[in-house]
Amino acid sequence: MADTVYVLNGPNLNLLGMREPEIYGADTLDDIAGMLEDRAREHDVEIDLRQSNHEGHLVDWLHEAQAHDAKAVILNAGAFTHTSIALHDAIKAIRTPVIEVHLSNPHAREDFRHLSYVGRVARGTIAGFGALSYLLALDAAVRF
Repeated sequence: MADTVYVLNGPNLNLLGMREPEIYGADTLDDIAGMLEDRAREHDVEIDLRQSNHEGHLVDWLHEAQAHDAKAVILNAGAFTHTSIALHDAIKAIRTPVIEVHLSNPHAREDFRHLSYVGRVARGTIAGFGALSYLLALDAAVRF
């Protein structure tokens, strides 16, 4: 059985392709899922991609990733990146490596986006490359 990489997406990422394409690009979450599936086959890993607008779902899925011995988690927590101590604590509590991902570069945006509670406990962060950020994160995740 192939290793599994969870790809967890937070609030408003279900609106990709429609919401502020000048910032987040024209790719939808389904487009990104397709790109990840293609890359995952190259790496002989499985992708479990999920999206929720609810913080508790993301916390539960992080716990699940550890319980199912996932290889890694790629997490785009959206706005929860900058507000969620619950996600911070969940990442800190699990052994599964977490890679923080952002389509845009939060450091080139509003000041409130410069703080990342996720980034403080993630293995690493990839940001600013649009949909390619996810592929770069997958390339890194398979090396764990």
